[in-house]
Amino acid sequence: MATAVKITTIGNSVGIVLPKEVLTRLHVEKGDSLYVLETPDGITLTPYDQNFAAEMEAAKRIMRKHRDVLRKLAE
Repeated sequence: MATAVKITTIGNSVGIVLPKEVLTRLHVEKGDSLYVLETPDGITLTPYDQNFAAEMEAAKRIMRKHRDVLRKLAE
């Protein structure tokens, strides 16, 4: 599904307005948060998940703490 949206001014910032159909597909509504993920295929929007956010923070801490080991494993 491809939907075109325009970048618009919102106060002193810029943003996009998501069509109702997109919000429905994402199972979100006004006031909810979204993750903006950069992937090899482009940008992906996903609903904010508090458990996932906590898991990602834990992963970041582990990667920071063990960066040398992970770098060696990647060789």
